[in-house]
Amino acid sequence: MTQINAYLNLEGNCREVMTFYKECLGGELNMQTIEGSPIEAQCPAAIKHQILHATLAKDGLLLMGSDMQEPGGNFIKGKNIALSLNCSSPEEINTFFSKLSEGGRISHNLMESFWGATFGVLTDKFGIRWMLNYDKNQKQ
Repeated sequence: MTQINAYLNLEGNCREVMTFYKECLGGELNMQTIEGSPIEAQCPAAIKHQILHATLAKDGLLLMGSDMQEPGGNFIKGKNIALSLNCSSPEEINTFFSKLSEGGRISHNLMESFWGATFGVLTDKFGIRWMLNYDKNQKQ
């Protein structure tokens, strides 16, 4: 099933932010640090304890977050939210990515990620950042 969820890009305080939202909203919170991840060697040692990816799930709610920033990007509070589009097929992710990127800027081409999904990031012509993901092993 195709879904859109909010994805928060935070400034080194993802653990604090997501813990706060768990206290407010309830649900199950999972956090993966940079340390122990497949990209650990590519990151400075100073950020190894930061959050690579967090999810807060409760019923139909899914909020995601990370301390990772887009390369060369500037952190601006209020402009650090992306729409994460979880696609249901390879055709769907390719179609959505192609159409959403028209007149916009691709910052991460669609490619296989270390977590086993096809993933890409773009900013559309209206300045909205999109993160598209298709996991062929997802439950239908």
